[in-house]
Amino acid sequence: MKHPDTWALVAGGGTAGHLNPGLAVARALVAAGHDPSSIHFVGAERGPEARLVPEAGFAVDVLPGRGIQRRLSLANVGAGLDLVRAVWRGISLVRRHRPKVVVVLGGYASLACGVGAVLFRVPIVLVEQNRRAGAVNRLLRPFARASAVSFEGTDLPRATVTGNPLRPEIRAMAEHPHPAAARRALDRRDLAVRHVVGHRDIVAFKASAPEPPPDGLVYQVVEYENEVHLLLDAGDVAVSRAGGSVFELMAAGIPSILVPLPIATRDHQMANARAVEAAGGAVVVPDDELDTDRLEAELSALLDQPERLAAMRTAMLGAARLDAAEAAARVVEAAARD
Repeated sequence: MKHPDTWALVAGGGTAGHLNPGLAVARALVAAGHDPSSIHFVGAERGPEARLVPEAGFAVDVLPGRGIQRRLSLANVGAGLDLVRAVWRGISLVRRHRPKVVVVLGGYASLACGVGAVLFRVPIVLVEQNRRAGAVNRLLRPFARASAVSFEGTDLPRATVTGNPLRPEIRAMAEHPHPAAARRALDRRDLAVRHVVGHRDIVAFKASAPEPPPDGLVYQVVEYENEVHLLLDAGDVAVSRAGGSVFELMAAGIPSILVPLPIATRDHQMANARAVEAAGGAVVVPDDELDTDRLEAELSALLDQPERLAAMRTAMLGAARLDAAEAAARVVEAAARD
């Protein structure tokens, strides 16, 4: 039976990088007048959706399964069966909700609802965080009514360049920076390094982490940065991978040394990084070229040249798109009306 209240299904996730832009678009739609109960998320059982979406005030269904590995593996047999079950469930959700539009964020959960949208002739809007589109968005692009993309030249149809929608705390930081207060919170002295390590690697990393000299730089290792907006507010230089989070670095105006993840699909992180570099805000170092000496040389070259840092900061701020969520929401509304 058709769900009476659903205006949009927002499908995808599995990682915060996919999910957070979707939440930002949903908030922008609410600000534009849509009832939160009319926006329904569909995500991955193993992703952060089950916690983050209700915390943001939206309902969510999660689909079983996991992503398929891009190599021969027995695990792909089970993953393939899970994908079939997820697609069937996604089709059922689209049939039940009959939304005006399906917003596709990427990830296998978005494929499931995308197939349902095609079958029931519901307009699809693709939201792409990276310079090179992911597998699901490329698969669904022949059926897309419109695309909201982060970079010029992204290979998706009927595209509007919106930038990557930002989390509210990142946007608030960018619009009302308080760098002095943030630096005091981080106990910054002459030089401080805050090293954010993922949950999976923290134990092994701490076992081999270097001990700084007692009177040298401040070096802090954290498992996860819950208040990344404060860290961005405090930072002078970032050393980072180059996923969709490069837009958070732009919003904060932080000159960056970008080290793209070499196993990223279609080398999309390198494409992202090169775009930021071309804008003047970053230095790109390939993963296989990064060692202690190279990192020290690149950091010193930036920290010892305040004028260069200032120019890069201006370039990052100039490339930022703080209104990306509103711009993407307008694309979604237009597709639903057509």
